[in-house]
Amino acid sequence: METGTVADKKKSKKKDLKDSQLIIRIAGADRDRFVALCEELDTSAAREIRRFIRDFLASHEDGS
Repeated sequence: METGTVADKKKSKKKDLKDSQLIIRIAGADRDRFVALCEELDTSAAREIRRFIRDFLASHEDGS
């Protein structure tokens, strides 16, 4: 039997939300090309960067 309330579940989900930023500097032309390609592929630049970071971490943490 679950004891958590709906409010508790919502608070729990909020903990999983993105709460940090990573600021990078790249050439404007590269950024524009990346964003345009993401749009063509029906995704977002942020989603793809987050995916890259997760994959990068997973590939480097497995062998540690």
